[in-house]
Amino acid sequence: MELKDRKVIVVGAGSGIGRSVAVAAARAGARVVLAGRTREALEETARLLGAPREPVSLYTLDAAVEEEVAAFFRAVGPFDHLVSTASQGIAGPLAGLEAGAIARAFTAKLWAPIFLVKHGAPLISPSGSFTFFSGIRAARPAAGTSITSLVNGGLEAFARAMAVELGPVRVNVISPGIVDSGPFWERLGAEGRERLFSDFAAKSPARRVGSPEDLAAAALFAIANPFFTGSVLAVDGGGLLI
Repeated sequence: MELKDRKVIVVGAGSGIGRSVAVAAARAGARVVLAGRTREALEETARLLGAPREPVSLYTLDAAVEEEVAAFFRAVGPFDHLVSTASQGIAGPLAGLEAGAIARAFTAKLWAPIFLVKHGAPLISPSGSFTFFSGIRAARPAAGTSITSLVNGGLEAFARAMAVELGPVRVNVISPGIVDSGPFWERLGAEGRERLFSDFAAKSPARRVGSPEDLAAAALFAIANPFFTGSVLAVDGGGLLI
């Protein structure tokens, strides 16, 4: 997909899906702006993009803090597309969840997109797009996923509303299934991670878990297709069918 000379911001570019999106966008010719909470991780992504041979912009950013987001856009200036993978995992029966953990999930999955659109919209190209990532639990809740289901579903509703409000700027959401995206699954431990992956691969029509590259390809589609807006694109290996 041709993105030559387009400025593409990737929030969450330090690891996993965000890193793969940044690499894919750069290979498609984009001028990539890397943003995330850890500079060392962003520098590693920059090396994968070819920096310092190729110019890459890096910004340390907590997208859930409005003042940081406003300052970020003042520094970055006009741009064409933004992709954000900002997230914060939370799981367990509602009665056992602490308010602070719930708040962190809200700030990462809801406040961050709100601030990114609020402060990014005045600077985005009229032919540009915002792309966010939700998750399969928005459409397929399970026991212990109440907050994850809530914030993912809220993000999808927000994106649809913004597609109407900001048109012709496009706003979309990609909904992954089980993706081997690295650090996100460390909380399960090696044995728990392998059990989850094996179980999903055995049941899903795709017969495997997803990869960050699968989701990066979907993000580039969302960026490049000028008639794609207000949509939730499920890239889940058929996870909604099981």
